Amino acid sequence: MTMSPAAFLVSAGPVDNPQAARHAGRDDLSLMLMDSRNRTLRWLSAFEAKGCLLGGRGHAAVPLRWVGHAAWFQEYWTSRHVHRMRGEAAEEAAPRLPSIDSRADAWFSPALQPDWRDGLGPTANEVRQYLTDTLEVTLDILGSAPATDEGLHAFRLVLLHEDRLAERLAVAAQWLGLSPDAPELGPQAPPMRAQRHALWMPAGRVQLGSAPGGLVPPNERWGHEVQVPESEIDAQVVSWARYAEFVQDGGYDEPGWWTAEGWQWVVEAGRRSPRGVEQLRGAVVLERWGRLCRSDPALPATHLTWHEANAWCRWAGRRLPTEAEWELAALTARTRGFVWGDVHEWMLGAAKPYPGGDAQHVAGFGAFRPAAGHRVLRGASAWTVRRAAHVKARRFVEDLRDDLFCGFRSCAL
Repeated sequence: MTMSPAAFLVSAGPVDNPQAARHAGRDDLSLMLMDSRNRTLRWLSAFEAKGCLLGGRGHAAVPLRWVGHAAWFQEYWTSRHVHRMRGEAAEEAAPRLPSIDSRADAWFSPALQPDWRDGLGPTANEVRQYLTDTLEVTLDILGSAPATDEGLHAFRLVLLHEDRLAERLAVAAQWLGLSPDAPELGPQAPPMRAQRHALWMPAGRVQLGSAPGGLVPPNERWGHEVQVPESEIDAQVVSWARYAEFVQDGGYDEPGWWTAEGWQWVVEAGRRSPRGVEQLRGAVVLERWGRLCRSDPALPATHLTWHEANAWCRWAGRRLPTEAEWELAALTARTRGFVWGDVHEWMLGAAKPYPGGDAQHVAGFGAFRPAAGHRVLRGASAWTVRRAAHVKARRFVEDLRDDLFCGFRSCAL
């Protein structure tokens, strides 16, 4: 029997709490997994209703494959993995039990590089059924899992994986021109906020990274204390109004504001403004969700590369924040007006593991090696599932990515 998204009933509770998600016990994990799968099913319906779920070649097939992969990944690590109760000690190469759908590996396994040409891929209804069936099996197994970090590791892992998928689908919807009409899928833009002055932060100490316990992604390993000098940091991310001044002052014409790699990108891409921006003079006109629209100049500047953020800071006589500066402010300056969570924020410097974390290999995450040209994004966006918006979370992203919901704030030199 095919179940609708409404069949997975979720009551009010700690489903949105980032700390609870990483340490959740069986009961809370059940609620969170149902909540996450409900959201995935709603995204599937949204893409299907807009005709963006073709099973052939090209980008139109990507969202359906991603949606199905959420169910495949969950099944792969929970019901199919014979070592699932060993936690991080589980061997990724250990034998897997058969899938509940014999076609699932051919459709969704990254190792097999599935080919969906000529109608070989699944239909939306087949993916919907697979999403439903795999969650039911996962919840049954979770009910008898040991209430330990080892016993619950696989379930916390697949929850984080599917929550991250929700934002990935929002990014895809943005550039496929799909406007998600269902309000429960997320906002259309970050919230409006009154502009505040930059904050002066006294010197202090902050523990970067996470301590052992619960689910800890590899790039947060391990917690270590860092001394942070006094600094001035923006209370909010840079708005379109502030970024427009850089564009109007010829920021995309002056190589002196850019790194060599950034200027090469500007020239080769023919950039005159950020991705999707049609106008910044007089009014802000953007391409969003497949249509041109006016944006309030006070909203965060979004879909910016690291190079654009860095060039603006050079032009303004400022710089991007270090991770330590950002995290200290996020943890201690909220009552003074420091706000994060509207867009992912670019940090100063290259992406690097924390001390002692470069050799970490965690079941479900794989080996951790930041690639050359990757930078760090901190914080969360308005499209991040709230329980995934953890203050310790880090993302390592190529510095030329501008499709993500990312922006920046600045610090004084």
